[in-house]
Amino acid sequence: MFTTRSASPDDAALIATHRHAMFASMPNAKLAALDTMRRAFDPWVRERLVNGRYIGWIAEEDGRVAGSAGLLILDWPPHPLDPASHDRGYILNVYVEPDFRKRGLAHELLEQCMAEARRRRIRVITLHSSDAGRPVYEGFGFRATSEMLYAGPAKLKQDGES
Repeated sequence: MFTTRSASPDDAALIATHRHAMFASMPNAKLAALDTMRRAFDPWVRERLVNGRYIGWIAEEDGRVAGSAGLLILDWPPHPLDPASHDRGYILNVYVEPDFRKRGLAHELLEQCMAEARRRRIRVITLHSSDAGRPVYEGFGFRATSEMLYAGPAKLKQDGES
């Protein structure tokens, strides 16, 4: 049976490791970039765990970490979907260790995220999903949107550079 606890700043390295593993399991993962991301993510998530902008959960069973998930609180302008709010939720880092999969843990972790969003009266929640995670999110009412993405070059040119 799983027990779930709130993440603390001391869990930043674990959350960063889960984030790395999550992306590494996706097609075409670039491991060098993921290693750089993990090193940069650890202090980033630690700071947000301290200031309350990242709320995370760690699931364990028999003293072993089984998975984790997080809800990032984003400052967001009022929007037609929620015209009076200035917050949006972003669910991220939903990861279940391979030995614990297919037992409903991702659903349980997602429910923690959704309950926190409801507690904070956050109505608009977004996330990005792997193909494997899509059915879990759809079960909560998430749907695909028309979002687009631009990811610029790794190193932006400075003024005067050619």
